[in-house]
This record gives sequence, C-alpha cells and structure tokens, in this order.
Amino acid sequence: MPTPHSVPTARPPTSDRRAVLARRIRWLVAATITYNVIEAAVAITEGARVSSTALVGFGLDSVIEVSSAAAVAWQFAGEDPQAREKTALRIIAFSFFALAAYVTVESVRSFSGTDEADHSTVRIALATASLLIMPVLSWAQRRAGHELGSVSAVADSKQTLLCTYLSAILLAGLLVNSLFGWSSADPIAALAIAAIAVKEGINAWRGHTCCPTTLTTDGTECSDHCCEDRNAASRRQH
Repeated sequence: MPTPHSVPTARPPTSDRRAVLARRIRWLVAATITYNVIEAAVAITEGARVSSTALVGFGLDSVIEVSSAAAVAWQFAGEDPQAREKTALRIIAFSFFALAAYVTVESVRSFSGTDEADHSTVRIALATASLLIMPVLSWAQRRAGHELGSVSAVADSKQTLLCTYLSAILLAGLLVNSLFGWSSADPIAALAIAAIAVKEGINAWRGHTCCPTTLTTDGTECSDHCCEDRNAASRRQH
C-alpha cells in the first residue's frame, strides 16, 4: 500500500553534474557581484554629487548584497565547497541582518520626514534595471542551488530576491506618492521586507534554507520546497 511519502524522489546528481552546477553557480554569483558593484558605484557617486542620502543608501544596499554573493563565491572557489558552507552561511546571515537594519533605519527616516521619496532619475533607472536583471539571476541560482543541495547558494538567491523587492517598493512608493500623496506606503512595505530579511537571516544561520541532496532519501527532512522541486524534476524525467 502506498504511503504518504511514497512519491518518487530525485537521485543525487552525479559528480559530473555537480561540477556543472558548481560552475554555473560561480558564474551567476560573479554576475551578481559585477552588477551590484556597478550599481553601488553609480549610486554612491551620484548621491554624493547631488547630496542625496537616499541615493547613497541605495548604493550601500548593493554593497550588502555583494557581501552575501562574495561569501558564496569564496565557498565555491575552494576544492571542497561543502567544507566552507557553514562559514558562508554565517556571512550570508549577517548580510540579511544588515539589510534588515538598513531598511528599518531608512523606513524610520521616511516616517519622520528626514528622508522623503527621492525622484532622482538615476535612482529610478537603477531600480528599474534591478527589476529586470536580478529576478533572473535569483531564479537561476536558486534552481541550481536546489539541485546541487547547496544551502548557501539558495540563501544568497533569496538575498538577491529581497533586494529586487526593495527596488519594486521604491518604484511603487514613488508612483503612489506622486498619484495619491501617500508617502507612508513605501516605508510600511519596506518594514515588511525587513521582517522577512530577519527571518531569512535566522534560517541561513541555522542552515534551514534548503535540505542538501546527500542528506535526504524520501523528502521528509525538508523544511521548504527544495526536495519538492527535486521530486517534481524527477517525475518529469520519468
């Protein structure tokens, strides 16, 4: 008689497949770092030129994301990435906490009227570019991380996705403020992102972002959709 856990499960990837996935993650992380370094340089430089605290803060957010991606890059640069995963997760967790702190401070500044919505063309252009580029990088890295069973790669992809949400909130806040004068909409939504960042930081610290392929046989130990994704992939293959 079939049991609730009798669904077919994905087999652990072969050594050749693991090498392909590790290489893919390295390329995706490199692309994420490159984009965010450029974004940070442009935002901080322009922010300093026009004396825009908001724009400088936008650039600092990119620096936080670079630290997360750099941790994964360091991990996969070694001969045994798995041995470095715990350290990488600690760095990613701190980057989530730093992101939460940054967003909270910026939201409080907005509520107090110290830092109102900045209609800078550069800031809007950067946020729009992030909405077009970062979701693709996040999705690709999350998919590769799930198949490989890399907790750190999945955690970093979520960091990228949260920063994408912040860009969307920025643009939506500017639009709502312009149309209806609701200046509080942006910081309220941003505080929700801060709460999510804290949750993801705790998960990364505990290593609960994704269950490694090598530690599961029937999917019962998973704490999120990692094994579900692999099981679905297995069913498609069969």
